[in-house]
Amino acid sequence: MSRHRTLRTRVRRGVAGWPVAVVGLVALIVLGVLGWSWLGGVIERRAAAEAGDCAEGEASLRIASTPSAADAVRDVAKAWSATRPVVYDHCIRVEVQSIDSEVVLDGLTQGWDEAKLGTRPHAWITDSMLWANRLGAQNRALIGAAPQSIAASPVLLAMPEEGATAMQAAAGFRWTDLPDIMSSPGGWDRFGQAAWGPFRLAMPDPTTNAATAMAIQSALAGASPEGKGPVTTAMLDLDPVKATMASLVAAKPSQTPASTWEALGLLADKPTVNGAGISAVPVFEVDLYRHNTGKDTGTPPLKPLYGVAPGGPTPVADFPFVALAGDWVGEAQVRAAQAFREFLTQPAQQKILAASGLRVPSSTDRPKPSPGVRWATMTEGLAPADSTTTQQISATWAAADNGQVVTLLVDSSKSMEEPGGDGKSRMEWLRSALSGQVSRSLSGSVGLWEFSAQVDGDLPYRELVPTGPVVEQRQALLDGVAGLKPLSATQLYTSLVALYKDAQQNYQTGKRNSIVVLTDGPNDGGLSFDELRAQLDKLKRADRQIPVSVIAIGSAPERDPLTKITRSTGGAYSVAEDGKAIDAALAQILSVG
Repeated sequence: MSRHRTLRTRVRRGVAGWPVAVVGLVALIVLGVLGWSWLGGVIERRAAAEAGDCAEGEASLRIASTPSAADAVRDVAKAWSATRPVVYDHCIRVEVQSIDSEVVLDGLTQGWDEAKLGTRPHAWITDSMLWANRLGAQNRALIGAAPQSIAASPVLLAMPEEGATAMQAAAGFRWTDLPDIMSSPGGWDRFGQAAWGPFRLAMPDPTTNAATAMAIQSALAGASPEGKGPVTTAMLDLDPVKATMASLVAAKPSQTPASTWEALGLLADKPTVNGAGISAVPVFEVDLYRHNTGKDTGTPPLKPLYGVAPGGPTPVADFPFVALAGDWVGEAQVRAAQAFREFLTQPAQQKILAASGLRVPSSTDRPKPSPGVRWATMTEGLAPADSTTTQQISATWAAADNGQVVTLLVDSSKSMEEPGGDGKSRMEWLRSALSGQVSRSLSGSVGLWEFSAQVDGDLPYRELVPTGPVVEQRQALLDGVAGLKPLSATQLYTSLVALYKDAQQNYQTGKRNSIVVLTDGPNDGGLSFDELRAQLDKLKRADRQIPVSVIAIGSAPERDPLTKITRSTGGAYSVAEDGKAIDAALAQILSVG
């Protein structure tokens, strides 16, 4: 045993020299190679980013921006591109398209026309959450992440200088005073100018003009518990709020322009009080700045319009960044959109937004010169209504303003008893949405039909309440809605033809006649889709347009045929992912006047 120990000792002493050195040298070489490879990889990746030569190639991030912010967003995009952004091994190229929010909403929900609009966007910067709410009401699946504000702009009243001077000299004028001032024959007397007659505030359609929608909320906010909003669904059922809404609609000038921009043009062309038939129009501060400086037309008006900020909680546009979702949005675009949104909120980029006339938290810079815009300090912002109430306000306005004639075709098939969320069935949510809309309606005509197999003998449809003035048959409509209950199979196509024929026979000239279908399942029996289209084509009349809109509840309805129906008749297609979403979807559909 001693010999073995001696041998082991001798062996150790024998390898203590050059073998250890060789092993150490090899180890150093290997570590050096690995370290050089790692460092080389870092350098290579940095070089790839700087050179734009990424492993997965180039990817585009397409952003649709409201014209109010598009120029500034392009400048920020250039600054971001200068940093050579790389996402998931893609070099990102940002494309910013200036496009009206109304066009973006319609394209995303009813079909994007690439020939006219270019490729669909991956993100949308609009002027107000009102637009994001409308997108969510029509198809929430299109919103990829919670919208986040990147800037702000308060709502002002734009008018000729003489009127603005008189209004600013009068003390105590608030947004909540608008209904009384507008409805008075001598509205300008409130500002010491009785000779000027009525104060005519142009109120372009709030569905497509966000500044109008926000001004309406401010006028209604006085009825809220604290007098500063938010306007709620419950408030819209109150008689004082209904009276205020009716007063605003009735006081609207008969020749109200279709858009805020058209109203600004009229006021600028005839810059005297009431010279254009209107006294003022609600407008975002940034848009008044752009109008007065000719940013959109290239030529400023001869005389600028002046912005007046009434007292009380100020309605403020929040310019949300809306990340979109869909099969055209890849992982690289999702992450790139998030990164670009974060870049937009950095101080240096906020200065770019501020220089364009937008308000941002990190800068008080204002563009100069800015004729007609005072950039007054905002002391209190209006608490905005929630997404559902927003749609309901627009729907109530549309019904009162346009005298709509709407017939509701409601699915009463067995599947409507399935869960719709929060412990209620789809039918319970549907009844709640319909009864609420009927209760809030100020005018217009509404009818109610239901459809299900053999709901009326052998017929798969039944008229519950004939289409007529809602104020004369409100209780009959509420009773009809309350009596809806799930029955049998869905037979939509046969029922729709019968209702379309009835609507043509009872068409009310001079008003918007329409049909709204609410269904949660595919057509089951009766006419085929081809037969439906053939019969509708025979019934259509050029002088009696009847749009058919569809609210598809859940995932079972067949999107393709229903979308074809809405497009061919001029209606809209909306998706309510569950029963809770029916209310907002219905209000959105009815708001399109």
